[in-house]
Amino acid sequence: MTTFSVVIPALNEEECIQDVMARVLTTRSSLEGVGVRDLELIVVDDGSTDRTPRLVAATPGVRLIRHVTNAGYGAALKTGFAAACGEWIGFLDADGTYPPEYFPALCQAALDQDADIVVGSRMAGTESQMPIVRRLGNLIFARLVSLISARHVTDSASGMRVFRKSILKRLYPLPDGLNLTPVMSIRALHEQLKMVEIPIPYSERVGRSKLNAVRDGLTFAQSIVWTALNYNPVRPLGLVGATALTLATLIGLGLVATRLRGVTSVGPLGAFALFAALVLAVAGVSILALGISFNYFVALFHKQPVRQGFWGRPIFKKRLDRHFGGMGLGALLFGLVMGLVSLTLGLRGWPVSRLWIYYLGSASLSLVGIQLMIAGVQMQVLEALKVRDNLIASDMQGNGRGEVKTEIKVEAQAQI
Repeated sequence: MTTFSVVIPALNEEECIQDVMARVLTTRSSLEGVGVRDLELIVVDDGSTDRTPRLVAATPGVRLIRHVTNAGYGAALKTGFAAACGEWIGFLDADGTYPPEYFPALCQAALDQDADIVVGSRMAGTESQMPIVRRLGNLIFARLVSLISARHVTDSASGMRVFRKSILKRLYPLPDGLNLTPVMSIRALHEQLKMVEIPIPYSERVGRSKLNAVRDGLTFAQSIVWTALNYNPVRPLGLVGATALTLATLIGLGLVATRLRGVTSVGPLGAFALFAALVLAVAGVSILALGISFNYFVALFHKQPVRQGFWGRPIFKKRLDRHFGGMGLGALLFGLVMGLVSLTLGLRGWPVSRLWIYYLGSASLSLVGIQLMIAGVQMQVLEALKVRDNLIASDMQGNGRGEVKTEIKVEAQAQI
């Protein structure tokens, strides 16, 4: 048997708060059937100006906590989490959109599957009355979280969840606003917590929604990316860098194919393609190197191994950054050779109309090579800082490069 606390954040919800509270309290017997006892219901009033706090205070079996002024959805939830006495904590909105009757199912999934957090998914095929704009937004957020974390998620922003109270230290800090739920999801995934999703129905809210689809949507997306940067920066930055390099390569191949067909002049679109290829190549390498260097900083801060690969597993036998020096030197030499050959051909009478693409290729390869070599040196310095503590500890213990096989004790011989 386990204890369970439900937290409801409320802001001017007098139209539906009584019904939601009553529905939560009626789940007591169903919760006992799945091994949950001592249901605790906490309502955190976040500075309401209507009758919400009075209605909550008049309801038996409910704890009311009040914020004097409005602090935000996330702040209200965190106040409730801190006050909760249960080993497990659940929460849902006060607007009647989430079904409290599904708490027993979420708790059962948590206990049966030994999960750390169970999310009630509104996007997993169950009946939903969510407006189309919000449904599209939540689909985008879920895909973004899945892409960044390399874990499949159907609903990253659901406001109905059950989790172990003991994992809060690993989830914090969490924001004070509506973006608490997607940040909780991305942190849970990167902390390697076991997160399970259970389909739930979703109803149209009672009263006017406090969510601004554009403003809050941008906040959600920004929060997801910035939170991921705290754990595995090379994942989002590596994807951006790899995309830029891929586009630059495709443009470069297209230009080469055009040149092989005998086209020596370029129009406005061709000139823009040249500019885009050069910028994308240099930017792609820079962003990818930035992501890998950030991974070193994260590893240094958390005192953990450096994460490898941005597709969820290492791409090479050695980490990608170990190849930067050689890759950069190769690109630089190839670029310089191409430039020198182009110069020689030009001095021998080749027109610039035939040589411009080779000069451009030489410049691109040289710049990318220099950037890779700089990044390689940077990674070596960070690697040295990463292992410095281990080397100090090893030296303090007297462990050299070789293994001590035998200790020889020399005793002074007595004079005869």
